[in-house]
Amino acid sequence: MQDPVHMVHRQIWRETGLSEGDRPIPEETAVSLTYNGSSYAVMMATPQNLEDFAVGFSLSEGVVSKSSEIDSLEVIPLDDGVELRMWLNHTEADRLQERRRHIAGPTGCGLCGIDSIAEAMRPAAIVTSRESFHPQQIMEAMRSLAPLQTLNIATRAVHAAAFWTPSDGIVALREDVGRHNALDKLAGALARAGTATGRGIILLTSRVSVEMVQKATIIGAPMIVSVSAPTALAVRMAKTAGIALVAIARADGFEIFAHNDRVLPETAPA
Repeated sequence: MQDPVHMVHRQIWRETGLSEGDRPIPEETAVSLTYNGSSYAVMMATPQNLEDFAVGFSLSEGVVSKSSEIDSLEVIPLDDGVELRMWLNHTEADRLQERRRHIAGPTGCGLCGIDSIAEAMRPAAIVTSRESFHPQQIMEAMRSLAPLQTLNIATRAVHAAAFWTPSDGIVALREDVGRHNALDKLAGALARAGTATGRGIILLTSRVSVEMVQKATIIGAPMIVSVSAPTALAVRMAKTAGIALVAIARADGFEIFAHNDRVLPETAPA
């Protein structure tokens, strides 16, 4: 298996002159997801936490509705990539045959290969939790994110998705060169661990596009907080799905785009 970090030699130009040296950069590799012996998708991803990626991708794509429907999962290193080889139970295998599509996904592709507007705009699942959070909790959650991004600390070139709760802090964090991949890996990690998600926050280091909201609904957390801005469609989808959407989260504050009532007053009422 490839290491997720690769050292390269490069030259460095600065106004003070030219120098050179080694620098760590993230690896990316072709990852093939196969079900019951047939290829379903090929994505470019960071070769790390690939079991989580396989499960999270399967959930967010609707291939399975719960991780237990995957009977077996193997990570198979190949000469030019990695195969995530999964076998589904008979019911899910038959259903998959009815909706097969092949994807050749560039890095971080979220809707690659979808062949209809209806499929791209599929309704998001409704998140039933209505958990609320104080501004101080949101700020605490975002402050705790950066120090745990070990791959990004080394490379400054990958995205992260994490799950935070008031009682436990960051429960799980996953990184990848693709923002969608990072979120899929997080979804897989939480599903494999059987983590209850109704009382926590999904933290993102990327912009919030509509497919990120769609993937987040599969996790079931009541709030998304991101360092970057959302798209207008993502805001509409979050409102429909019942997810509070907080974005442009910086050291001095944040902006609320959907379900602002779930960000509680700064001081709790008596």
